[in-house]
Amino acid sequence: MACLYIPVQNSEEEVRVALDQLPRDAADILDILKAEQAPLDLWLIIAREYFKQGKVEQFRQILEEGSGPEIDEYYSDVRYERIAILNALGAYYSYLGKIETKQREKEEHFILATQYYNKASRIDMHEPSTWVGKGQLLLAKGDVEQASAAFKIVLDGDRDNVPALLGQACVEFNRGRYSESLELYKRALQVHPDCPAAVRLGIGLCRYKLGQFDKARQAFERVLQLDPENVEALVALAIMDLHTNEAAGIRKGMQKMQRAFEIYPYFAMALNYLANHFFFTGQHFLVEQLTETALAVTNHGPTKSHSYYNLARSYHSKGDYEKAGLYYMASAKEINSPYEFIFPYYGLGQVQLKFRDFKSAQSNFEKVLEVYPDNCETLKALGHIYVQLGQTEKGQEFMRKATKIDPRDSQAFLELGELLISSDSGAALDAFKTARGLLKKGGQEVPIELLNNIGVLHFERGEFEFAEQTFKEGLGDGIWLAFIEGRENFQEIAASESILQYKDVQFFQQLQDSGRQVKLPWNKVTTLFNLARLQEQLHNPETASILYRLILFKYPDYVDAYLRLAAIAKARNNVQLSIELVHDALKVNDKCPNALSMLGELELKNDDWVKAKETFRAASDATDGKDSYATLSLGNWNYFAAIRNEKRNPKLEATHLEKAKELYTRVLLQHPANLYAANGAGVVLAEKGHFDVSKDIFAQVQEAASGNIFVQMPDVWINLAHVYFAQGNFALAVKMYQNCLRKFYYNTDSQILLYLARTHYEAEQWQDCKKTLLRAIHLAPSNYTLRFDAGVTMQKFSASTLQKEKKTADEVRSTIAELENAVRLFSHLSAASNLHFHGFDEKKIDTHVEYCKNVLDAAKPHLEAAMREEQQIRQRQEVARQVALAEEARRKAEEQRKFQLERRKQEDELKRVRLQEEHFQRIKEQWKSSTPASKRRERSEIDDEEGGNGEKRRRKGGKRRKKDKSSKSRYETEEVEAEMMDDQEDPEDEDANLNYRDLASQNDQDDAEENAHDPLAAAGLEDSDAEDEAVPSTNTGRRKQAWSESDDDEPLERQPFSRENSPELQESDEEVREDGHKPNGNAAAEDED
Repeated sequence: MACLYIPVQNSEEEVRVALDQLPRDAADILDILKAEQAPLDLWLIIAREYFKQGKVEQFRQILEEGSGPEIDEYYSDVRYERIAILNALGAYYSYLGKIETKQREKEEHFILATQYYNKASRIDMHEPSTWVGKGQLLLAKGDVEQASAAFKIVLDGDRDNVPALLGQACVEFNRGRYSESLELYKRALQVHPDCPAAVRLGIGLCRYKLGQFDKARQAFERVLQLDPENVEALVALAIMDLHTNEAAGIRKGMQKMQRAFEIYPYFAMALNYLANHFFFTGQHFLVEQLTETALAVTNHGPTKSHSYYNLARSYHSKGDYEKAGLYYMASAKEINSPYEFIFPYYGLGQVQLKFRDFKSAQSNFEKVLEVYPDNCETLKALGHIYVQLGQTEKGQEFMRKATKIDPRDSQAFLELGELLISSDSGAALDAFKTARGLLKKGGQEVPIELLNNIGVLHFERGEFEFAEQTFKEGLGDGIWLAFIEGRENFQEIAASESILQYKDVQFFQQLQDSGRQVKLPWNKVTTLFNLARLQEQLHNPETASILYRLILFKYPDYVDAYLRLAAIAKARNNVQLSIELVHDALKVNDKCPNALSMLGELELKNDDWVKAKETFRAASDATDGKDSYATLSLGNWNYFAAIRNEKRNPKLEATHLEKAKELYTRVLLQHPANLYAANGAGVVLAEKGHFDVSKDIFAQVQEAASGNIFVQMPDVWINLAHVYFAQGNFALAVKMYQNCLRKFYYNTDSQILLYLARTHYEAEQWQDCKKTLLRAIHLAPSNYTLRFDAGVTMQKFSASTLQKEKKTADEVRSTIAELENAVRLFSHLSAASNLHFHGFDEKKIDTHVEYCKNVLDAAKPHLEAAMREEQQIRQRQEVARQVALAEEARRKAEEQRKFQLERRKQEDELKRVRLQEEHFQRIKEQWKSSTPASKRRERSEIDDEEGGNGEKRRRKGGKRRKKDKSSKSRYETEEVEAEMMDDQEDPEDEDANLNYRDLASQNDQDDAEENAHDPLAAAGLEDSDAEDEAVPSTNTGRRKQAWSESDDDEPLERQPFSRENSPELQESDEEVREDGHKPNGNAAAEDED
């Protein structure tokens, strides 16, 4: 049993105090300490012992008494113990401020701690323990930089101060500099190897943050070796085991967590991980209990955030969204930034999305996306939110990004397809197909809803074969396949023979009674209905009616099946049966707006205007005016009432048009994309003469309706053409009528052809008008109005042609033919008008006949004049043709003459060049055959006579020869040019002229032997051997030779010319004098040459 001895003042006795039996009231021990004036270190030991026993109040009481003014005055000479007491109080209040949750109390604790540390500094401002305490206080306050400065002050004085090293290591860890923190922990361990296990815990945490998991595990295990009950190390190892995501690792991790819980059941992190485990096992009671305990024992913000998150998840999974939302928000408030813990924001976004608080959900999911920009679930959630907020394009962008990040997420492609259905059916179809492929590849069953959507998109794109295959794939095997493939023989009764054809379902009862299975699961009804609709589109109404009746046999309340059967009967013009089927649908739901609207249309078709109006009003009232189709039908009724032919009243017409406009506008306000309402509004505006506005509306409707199989709106094309016609833009009107006729009616609608013919007529395109009317007559031969219009067109064409100032005979002949046809046509109509059922006025037709005959008589002079003018034109054209032929012949003759002259010049040039080449070749051969032999003989004789003087002259002669080469090329060029001129003038005297030129050149040049080389040099044929032999010949004397081009090759003798006064000779003499030689007379003569 540990004891403490307090010496008695003025005595050798001591008071023994058992540390494990300290009095409950600290005043007792304080009285002893004060009475005996015990050393301050004993005060500190007793206070510390109280703290270890959990008696914090007694601890604080003793330390505060030990730091009072009286103690300071009495122990003024004791510095260290006073500083230790003050630092202990500062550390205590720093801890209280760190764990306090209320901001006011937290600041109060920090202020007290600061006061105690400052008081300690006043005693000794250089005390390291005080600076370490200040650093811990600043670290608790979150002032990392100031804390680092405090620790560095200590380390600058003592780099091995362990508390300062550990404090600086904490600073670096909080800064995220895990490598620096690790080095500081290592250094502290090296300085003090026996330090507590918590130091190695810091090393393990640094290793873990650096991703060095094996070394981190070793550090945590070393902590447990030193302290087997270290809860922090157990929890750290448990977390590492749980993160392996393996069954064995998770089992080991939970065992360590359980052990940590047993050692210390109030460790918040262990409680949170245990709660997380029990959440996934579905034990929500334990989750709530553990998290509430964790919240009670910790004030650490991130830890409390995890606790609130676990509690929120538990309520969320149980469907209690209100409590879940509250706890998610509490979890988010405990952290400073989403980067610390993002999960509560995701859960809160889900709850807010459930409550349709899209703006708040968007904000929270965007925070999640900041931390995890590639999280597919968040991207999909934001995509849906943006669609709900009306930002469809942005929603599609987020969904596309999710599919790019995870191309194997079938759900992402499925949701993307659903978003794209309304805007881009092609992209939606691709997304659905991708989702189907991923599901099949993963071995999962493809939902029938997905197959139904794919089939519908194929149907909308007109790909009926693919649509049928997809619908069949979704439906699988069933009785419907027998009907589609014709394996079941069902009784077909013509609509005209029996009214029960589309109402009889007894056939299926007979099949069922015969033992056949007639099953139709409820989840396949929609797909079967779409398949029947497809058969209807493929012009198989009998098969479609059987499938509709199968649906009604199993589900008699399926209203849409009744309405489709009514539509089939209406298409066959069986209005009565169609009305009965609609009434059957109304028996199921008497306020069905679709059934009421269809009934109103049928009543309007029966010309029952009053009933139709009441029915349309009932359809509108059934939906409180929200059903756009019923309102639109009522608007149509008012428009048709305004334009009825009989009893047209301008005032009543204006009233009906205004009412129709009001109803169309109401539909557009509810559904701005309703094409039929927009078309109706455009029609009303056109009737009122607002053509520009109506044209813009029709153009927008036409653009929106293009490419959608379910929106066949030829009316908008016709209306747009009517507007162009009314504005006088006949070219665009013609084009629009033609496109509508080709696109929707396969060029077989006589009414649109009549519109087209009228446009041609107003544009004065008579032939086009006549051709269009003939096509219409071919399609409707019994329509005599078309024949009358054709006759008027022929008459108008003839009159306009004859009124032209210039017309050809062919035009006049065509006019006469048209008039004759018009006369026959009007005569035929005049005979038919006697029957009184075509509605023609016989007198009016006779007037047309007389007019045509008069024009026919007036056309004959025009024909004669046109024929005369044509004859004159032909004569003028023939004369012009003859003149053109003559001019062409002259031009060709001139070109031939120029060609012959050019060719003759080329031949002469080639001949001259060839002769010149032959001449040069001949000179070269003569030189090679004559000159070398004679020069060798002269050289041998001179060498014998002169003897030793030859060497000096050779040196002098070599110099002279180099000097003369600079002027050689000029003379050579002039000689060659002279030879070429002589060759051109007189080729026959070539040999004689050559001899003369050689002699003349020998008289003019300095070196006779070089002159012999001039012709060859000019021709590029100089012989290198001859040139080498010429050098010694100048040293032995000047013996000039000329040669002839005769067959004997005998050299001619001539007298050498004296050139004493030549500048070249003077230059040569000067050179000799400079060399210090005195030449004799013979040498000078030789140098001249």
